[in-house]
Amino acid sequence: MTQALAEGMGGSGHYPAVGGTRQGFFERCRTLSPVFFSTLFERFAKLITKDEPARFASHESVLLRRFGRIFLLDGSSLDRVARRLKVLRRDRRIPLAGSIAAAYDLGLGAPTAIEFERTPQGKELPMARALLAKLPRGSLCIGDRLYGIPKFFEALSNAGLCGLARRSRITNLERLERLSVTSHGDERIEDWIVDYGTGPRTQGQRLRHIRWTDGRSSHEVLTNVLNPAELSAADALRLYGERWSVERMFYDLKEVLNLHRFYAANSNAVAMQVYAAAIVYVAMRVAQGRIAVQANIEPEDISPKRLFPKVAAASSSLTNSELAFEATCRVNPHVTLKKPDWRQFPFARAQVADILRERRSKHRRRRPRCPAAEKCRPLPRPPRRPSA
Repeated sequence: MTQALAEGMGGSGHYPAVGGTRQGFFERCRTLSPVFFSTLFERFAKLITKDEPARFASHESVLLRRFGRIFLLDGSSLDRVARRLKVLRRDRRIPLAGSIAAAYDLGLGAPTAIEFERTPQGKELPMARALLAKLPRGSLCIGDRLYGIPKFFEALSNAGLCGLARRSRITNLERLERLSVTSHGDERIEDWIVDYGTGPRTQGQRLRHIRWTDGRSSHEVLTNVLNPAELSAADALRLYGERWSVERMFYDLKEVLNLHRFYAANSNAVAMQVYAAAIVYVAMRVAQGRIAVQANIEPEDISPKRLFPKVAAASSSLTNSELAFEATCRVNPHVTLKKPDWRQFPFARAQVADILRERRSKHRRRRPRCPAAEKCRPLPRPPRRPSA
């Protein structure tokens, strides 16, 4: 947004001339609704991925064909704002910019729906429930322990979606029928039909409870796919491990696309920056999938941290080359010019070895914890008013 404003005021020709000051432009941003940018992101993601095949997570191709789409649901708090509000100048804590919840398409390798919340105070579940209405029916949604509650499985059923989540320990379950038990050495997998969330204040859900144990280690997941032929216990446990992909997405948004700091003191401008970064991320991931096909490698073998800057630089050079060619044609109206093949130029080419992901050593050292991270805490909840 800042770059577009600078080029518009400078009369570069890329954008319409802006007849105003910088202060007036950013003042106008205060009243813009984030709904506009949310709709812009959704339409862009739908348009660019409309005919795009599922190139990511090829090892899960059987389940992707069975369910059509597999989404990973998760949320993340955004980092601190750069400028402090007047009301918080005496507060030594660092205010956060908000939080986001995303539905990450495992096959496309990019989010197709994002919800932005102005406050970072425990709104992940309501945002995730709002995302369910935007997902195609019959899809499989995967969530962590926060989503493993009866109310969320009820919301999934109402939306016509399948779900897989880690069990929440605070919720009771009643075992009804054992479907299978498999053992291999110390490893044991149990598959049960259960009533989950039985209680006077909770509407129970009929689910499958899958428990994996290996010595002292154990994992428990729940799913509303009651037929083991559609989703076996081993597939459910393996598929839950794919949740790491959405965590990588949040990392790339914050670190690679520079969404780790905000320079605006109002939530509307923060929302603009979030959805702008999401639009760029979707475009970059589509390009990553196509590049992987040309190089005959898996898309996951490509490093976004190495690829994204190269794609951005190539896109800028291509745009400037096209503009220069059009300007040359305009000043030479009686000369027929032949456009060069831009793909043969150095800015459009890169060695595959320069964009591959670096394999971590098994003996790597852990990074020291940053002391400043402990200062970045959410603001306290306002006290509730006593009921009359």
